[in-house]
Amino acid sequence: MNNLARSPAQTGQEEGNRKESLLVVEQLEKHFFMGGERLQVLKGIDLEVRQGEMVGIVGASGVGKSTLLHLLGALDRPTRGMVYFQGKEVFRLGDQELAEFRNRHVGFIFQFHHLLPEFTALENTMLPALIGRKERKQAREQAEALLTELGLGKRLHHRPGELSGGEQQRVAVARALMNQPELVLADEPTGNLDRKTGEAIQELLRQLNVQKGQTFIIVTHNEKFASTMDRIFHLIDGKLYQREEEDV
Repeated sequence: MNNLARSPAQTGQEEGNRKESLLVVEQLEKHFFMGGERLQVLKGIDLEVRQGEMVGIVGASGVGKSTLLHLLGALDRPTRGMVYFQGKEVFRLGDQELAEFRNRHVGFIFQFHHLLPEFTALENTMLPALIGRKERKQAREQAEALLTELGLGKRLHHRPGELSGGEQQRVAVARALMNQPELVLADEPTGNLDRKTGEAIQELLRQLNVQKGQTFIIVTHNEKFASTMDRIFHLIDGKLYQREEEDV
């Protein structure tokens, strides 16, 4: 997608720094109104993520981790603040352009899969490519290759109800990778799985990061999983704090 708006006038050095980063977040805030009162969930988040990094975000339940992930993936708009993707400001786009941006540049993995129950593993995986208007034959071939690579070559035509929890999550991973996005956002990707299956999915995500240079931002409660990532951030009282290396 080539129609992302440029960031406002900045010094040449600032613009150059943004272009070196995949994602830059500046003073991101999100407010909600409940019962006529304002609830400020995020309070000035700053974050920079470079291509090929695996970044973990941890924090207590209800602190706003999923809200932050939704803003980073342009599923929701911030109350104020900036998100730059490859040096360009995301939220200058209109709603239709944002939908196209998400489809082409961002992959999503959720805790509860969100697979369509009436579709097979192959059909679920193909969906992002078809939404992006890719030719059906090409989309099918790509989806078959992805699912086979993820160990599901013999489960292509099974529906979600016929797959184990781990198999369903592998389909969700394949779907997230279908359009070869630069950024993959994962919200508790192993939170609904037993320990052994969860560890297998964790290892799979790390392999994808190392072997394909895929950039991941992962929300997790699993401290052991988080400790395998390049950097870990804690979300506390609406602010993001990077954990020092010696604390990992």
